[in-house]
Amino acid sequence: MGMTAGDRLGADIKRAEQALMAAKSAALKGTDLTVAQYAALFALAEHPGMPGAALARACLVTPQAMAAVLKHLEERGLVVRTAHPWHQKMLETRLTEAGTETLRRADEQAVRIERRIADEFTPQERDALRDLLSRCVAAIRRD
Repeated sequence: MGMTAGDRLGADIKRAEQALMAAKSAALKGTDLTVAQYAALFALAEHPGMPGAALARACLVTPQAMAAVLKHLEERGLVVRTAHPWHQKMLETRLTEAGTETLRRADEQAVRIERRIADEFTPQERDALRDLLSRCVAAIRRD
């Protein structure tokens, strides 16, 4: 084998991601949202009207997964989708009042986790961590 288990970083990165997703999933239980649904509402609050494909990229899911997320959110009355004024085949997605309120309640829970993570590091360490993670992504994509 080319590397020992102790030299491999992939498992550490995956463990951190799984811990984060599990914590957010548990925190969101009371809002009846999945992490992907919460991420979509959060992104739409920042960028109203975002089309599904862009939303999928922002939430780090496939367009097919985002289509299912949006269908569920629309059925719950949390988002509304309308034709773009210039591109009739493109749908714009916006939060409804119920979606905004659901996001507010969900974010109260999710932000607690984000704060716990942030509080573990100084601002400089947070910047360094972002840089290190970006370098990991670049290294993974390099072939």
